[in-house]
Amino acid sequence: MTELLKQKLNESKVLRWSVLALVAFTMLCGYFLTDVMSPLKPMLEKELLWDSVDYGFFTSAYGWFNVFLFMLIIGGIILDKMGVRFTGMGACLLMVVGCGLKYYAISSEFAEGALIFGFKSQVFLAALGYAIFGVGVEIIGITVSKIIVKWFKGKELALAMGLEMSTARIGTTLAMVLTVPMAEYFGVYDALGNFHPNIPAPILVCFILLCIGIVAFFVYTFYDKKLDDSLEASGAEEEEGFRMKDILSIVTNKGFWLIALLCVLFYSAVFPFIKYAADLMVQKYGVSTNMAGIIPGLLPIGAIILTPLFGSLYDRIGKGATLMISGAVMLIFVHAMFAMPFLNVWWFATIIMIVLGFAFSLVPSAMWPSVPKIVPERQLGTAYALIFWVQNWGLMGVPLLIGWVLDTYCKGPVIEGFQTYNYTLPMSIFALFGILALFVGIWLKAEDKKKGYGLELPNITADIPQSEK
Repeated sequence: MTELLKQKLNESKVLRWSVLALVAFTMLCGYFLTDVMSPLKPMLEKELLWDSVDYGFFTSAYGWFNVFLFMLIIGGIILDKMGVRFTGMGACLLMVVGCGLKYYAISSEFAEGALIFGFKSQVFLAALGYAIFGVGVEIIGITVSKIIVKWFKGKELALAMGLEMSTARIGTTLAMVLTVPMAEYFGVYDALGNFHPNIPAPILVCFILLCIGIVAFFVYTFYDKKLDDSLEASGAEEEEGFRMKDILSIVTNKGFWLIALLCVLFYSAVFPFIKYAADLMVQKYGVSTNMAGIIPGLLPIGAIILTPLFGSLYDRIGKGATLMISGAVMLIFVHAMFAMPFLNVWWFATIIMIVLGFAFSLVPSAMWPSVPKIVPERQLGTAYALIFWVQNWGLMGVPLLIGWVLDTYCKGPVIEGFQTYNYTLPMSIFALFGILALFVGIWLKAEDKKKGYGLELPNITADIPQSEK
């Protein structure tokens, strides 16, 4: 009966697509801040005297609390126990608090040599703000995933997830393309006539956008309450709720772990790469600092267009595991090309970045809609949280690793105040993650054939996840 009522509400296309638009916009605002510092790496080194270790430490902070304090897993359990309204609003507030602390750190002056736990005070406080924000944006991510399953299960699930991811990628694109121009537009000249970009300005814009994103999610909560009230008023029997022992059921599910491993390996070769992509364009391909974010900005632009396309393909013809394997192959090719010491020209980098956009679309468009085929709906919040937790090990550790590798093995001469680096070794490391992701994808396809999850089947005809049959 409960499922029937959900389907009646879902048949209102205006309602379900309006819900998607609201929560997707909230994710856009979050992703803007996630990558807003990426194009600023050369400026941070020149203006604030950061080095690659400082930058790697800062970017690794994204996963501190999610990984070591298990905040993401706790958030998933809260999501399954308390619902999307409570969890989502709490996550939005964490994002705003983290952004505010990050802005304070970057916009403030600290005494020379001031340290906190052995790190520069500014770097540590900015990292702490980023860590708090990381908890919020990851929890809102799993909340939105569960919302989409709630409204689109048995319908255009992969398309809806693809459109949500595409909207979020717009935030990444804005960060890559607009951050440096904003910093320069609000920059000032000192008494000696030297120009200094305003690095905190883009972060302030992020803060304002996040506040708007909270309003959008708050509006969504009225739709969610309407659904819950209609179920309560009908006197329908409630679905079986989440139980703590369900965690054991999830972690003993081999298919779940294969999805989680594929997730961490794939995203470890993409999101940390984005953190360094603008600097790569400067160092290897000779792109000017103020234009360096444009080529990496093509990556999310490609994903914006292609992710819904591949999601719709998965909905209608299936082949989810095959799509994931194809994306992993493309990922290997791209990073191998970035590592090769030839064709160090901007147009070649542009072509390779477009290919990466295909990979960046193929894998997520199939991976996230596959989870409800492996895990029952009542466990989805915790399952997505556990996958995101595993993913955060990569999002935390890989940027720190790449920063250390650059600073230890890849330094070149300082030219006009900028430190130069050789990116061959870091790109080879990213390619290795792609190779491992390929092996896991093949393993997942074999497991699907053995267990019958239905990953190769269309979503629109698979109303009930295989795990619940």
